[in-house]
Amino acid sequence: MRDIRVFAGQSGRAFAAEMCAGLGVPLSDSLLKRFANDCLEVQLLENCRERDVYLVQPIVAPTQENLMELLLMIDAAKGASARRITAVMPHFAYARSDKKDAPRISIGGRLVADLLETAGVDRVLTMTLHAPQVHAFFRVPTDQLHARRELAAHFAGADLSNTTVVSPDLGNAKSATAFARMLGTRVAAGAKERFDDNRVVITSLIGDVAGRDIIVLDDEIANGSTIRAIVDLLDDAGVSSIRVACTHGIFSNGALDRIAGDDRITEVVTTDTVPQRAQHPKLTVLGVAPAFADAVHRIHSGESVSALFDVRPEPADA
Repeated sequence: MRDIRVFAGQSGRAFAAEMCAGLGVPLSDSLLKRFANDCLEVQLLENCRERDVYLVQPIVAPTQENLMELLLMIDAAKGASARRITAVMPHFAYARSDKKDAPRISIGGRLVADLLETAGVDRVLTMTLHAPQVHAFFRVPTDQLHARRELAAHFAGADLSNTTVVSPDLGNAKSATAFARMLGTRVAAGAKERFDDNRVVITSLIGDVAGRDIIVLDDEIANGSTIRAIVDLLDDAGVSSIRVACTHGIFSNGALDRIAGDDRITEVVTTDTVPQRAQHPKLTVLGVAPAFADAVHRIHSGESVSALFDVRPEPADA
């Protein structure tokens, strides 16, 4: 790994440090300057010439500033004659802007993918994009990891004989089915319709959930409107218990307090793809930086990244 350089943006330093620990390489220094006119400038403080450069930056709030910093880091690495530049984005915020669902509307996911390519990125490493079509927005090699192994390991140590994994919508049903297969449980899904960012209606459930212990699995939780809707429906169906799991815990506008404060929910589980500033006794944050370190090692050495998905989960206390 001597020919590797890892740099981190402002939102990715803690994640990158853990990733570097798994790789056995130091986290290289960089400098972010802000000028009087509010423009940003990035300087990479390590030699990048003919190196394999990885730039770690989850695209999270402040989203536009973190995105611009990543673009500047890519440009700096390109100007420093890096051999290959990989953008490591544990969370890609614009993945929700993935289709034209209203007249004259922008498709931010595709635009940001184009911006990354124009800046000079050679490869993208990310986790659990919001919709399958977002992967195709990138015209450079893109590896999309998932956190099902880490989430499954967390739940695997409990008695799951009466458990059903529930997807809040049909779009996430494929992932929920794979997750349920890893745990050896049943699966169910809701029929969801979103009217705006804060208003969601789930009209029905496909699958038997009455009297069951439920794990609600979603790709991300932002305002929590989807979780509130599915929990209401599950409560009406007479479930025994409800736990909530997601990959990206954004928890905006006090969503964590609203969700974890619901007496019907016994646990909220997420990963560290989004830096967690909010805390709650019911919240468990799982680290996925080791999975990214493994992926980076495989990319650098020319091994298969998809082989990571074949690993079966072990209980977290094993």
